[in-house]
Amino acid sequence: MYKILIADDHPLFREAITNVIQSGFPGSETIETEDLETALQLATEDDDLDLVLLDLNMPGMHGLNGLISLRNEAPTVPVVIVSAEDDKQIVLQAITCGAVGFISKSSPRPQMTEALQQILNGNVYLPSDIIRSSGSDSRRQRRMNEPQIPPELLNSLTRRQLLVLERMAQGESNKQIAYNLSIAETTVKAHVSAILRKLGVHNRVQAILSASDIDFAHYLRR
Repeated sequence: MYKILIADDHPLFREAITNVIQSGFPGSETIETEDLETALQLATEDDDLDLVLLDLNMPGMHGLNGLISLRNEAPTVPVVIVSAEDDKQIVLQAITCGAVGFISKSSPRPQMTEALQQILNGNVYLPSDIIRSSGSDSRRQRRMNEPQIPPELLNSLTRRQLLVLERMAQGESNKQIAYNLSIAETTVKAHVSAILRKLGVHNRVQAILSASDIDFAHYLRR
């Protein structure tokens, strides 16, 4: 059972996400608000909150500034952005600013439930369809804005570590990676730790940001 704050100015969406939570996580409690000011107050006053679902465009947000304010005021409460936005740069910027996940409002109900489960299990959730999206403009923008991994560091990874990193970059959780590669989840965690160490990054999000434009096929052919 969880206690989740839903901060969104659309009553119909608050009702919809409440239904997702109640069916997917029976017995959980939801609290609703429609602006950032109230969300900040509730998040700082309630020590039992397990998660905040935050709309990117509700009153008081001013884009990602609202997320940053919430992370500063209530740093121990995980925050997930729930938005109609589907731009990859916004998704990655939200994660960089402290969100532990990004859920598209257009996601099917089962996908929303799976996303919430991953996040409540302590994983970062990224929508794989958005993360995999590309185009000449977005690739050029990524090259300008995102740190790139030097080839010599990528060459230091084993083939299995490259496969794990590739799936991390697609937004898969450790559990999904373990299933898809037919290995134990503990083995995936060991690979992730080795990947972070070899690439010189501090966390999973930095690795994902750095790996988003890698041609994995090139390195896996060696």
